[in-house]
Amino acid sequence: MKYKQFEDLPVWRKAIDLAIRVHALSVSGGLRGYGGLRDQIERAALSISNNIAEGFERGTRDELISFLYIARGSAGEVRSMIHLSRRLLKEEPTVSELRELHEVVLDISRQLGGWIESLKNTEAVDPRERNDATRQAASEARRRSAFVRQLQRIAKGELDSYTEENEQ
Repeated sequence: MKYKQFEDLPVWRKAIDLAIRVHALSVSGGLRGYGGLRDQIERAALSISNNIAEGFERGTRDELISFLYIARGSAGEVRSMIHLSRRLLKEEPTVSELRELHEVVLDISRQLGGWIESLKNTEAVDPRERNDATRQAASEARRRSAFVRQLQRIAKGELDSYTEENEQ
């Protein structure tokens, strides 16, 4: 399925949910007394969805990949801060919430990694990168390929009839 806007992307939606949950944890006082950590984890969590959105809107596959790497780096930063928070904080339910957040951000990292690899392994030109010249070149390439396939079928047909005559 081709997504027309970043808001439709499942990984972006999950990243927004993560940012909301991290913010809720901060507001509830779960990270009380750790102002710098709280601010940094909130910024990093928000950075994930923002970089997905910015990369998607940039218009080229290479820029999208670059921003997805940045988003994935921010997800790693959030995971690192979750590990630190779990060691600093001892009270429940904060620790169990941090465990859940870790699983969410780990899933986001996996999704981003899979998407990046998929984009890197795609040879097709991104439709957003096409212009009249590239569309015309692609059309000519398709016509040439069709012509070559037709020649191959003709050659195979002639070869088959030639072999049948020689076998008799």
